[in-house]
Amino acid sequence: MAGDMNVVVLVGRLTRNAELRYSQNGMSSVLRFSIAVNTRRRSADGSWVDEPNFFDCVYFSKTAEAMSQYLEKGRQVAIQGELRQSRWEGQDGQSRNRVEIYVNNLTLLSQSQSQGGRPQAAPSQSFSQAPAAPRQSAPAPEMPADAGMGPEAFQDDNIPF
Repeated sequence: MAGDMNVVVLVGRLTRNAELRYSQNGMSSVLRFSIAVNTRRRSADGSWVDEPNFFDCVYFSKTAEAMSQYLEKGRQVAIQGELRQSRWEGQDGQSRNRVEIYVNNLTLLSQSQSQGGRPQAAPSQSFSQAPAAPRQSAPAPEMPADAGMGPEAFQDDNIPF
């Protein structure tokens, strides 16, 4: 169907250090990591409880290779990607499947625990798998000098809201 969509956006903490591996020919890199995302719910006694959900993530490309040194256990990240399901037959003849998140964008939201002991907020850094294509825009139309766009056009009395 043309209207189908497969987009995942999560914010969570790494459950272990990321593992960087290379293809047999050494030409491409694959970074694997897992994040925990807590869901808060009310328990039977009325108290709030965090319930963790765990997600396996896969990140490809040279960017993933550069990111591997920053993805340490406990670090908070935001990811955007898509779900991919793998199916295979195990050695015992049973069919198996696994759902992973193939990461397109990753943003670091905290410092690693080794940098400050306890995770802290840090300026976020975003890493995309592929650079965004430059936007093509039409040239702006020329406006006459007396188009009413001088500083007096932006006084409080002229704003319609």
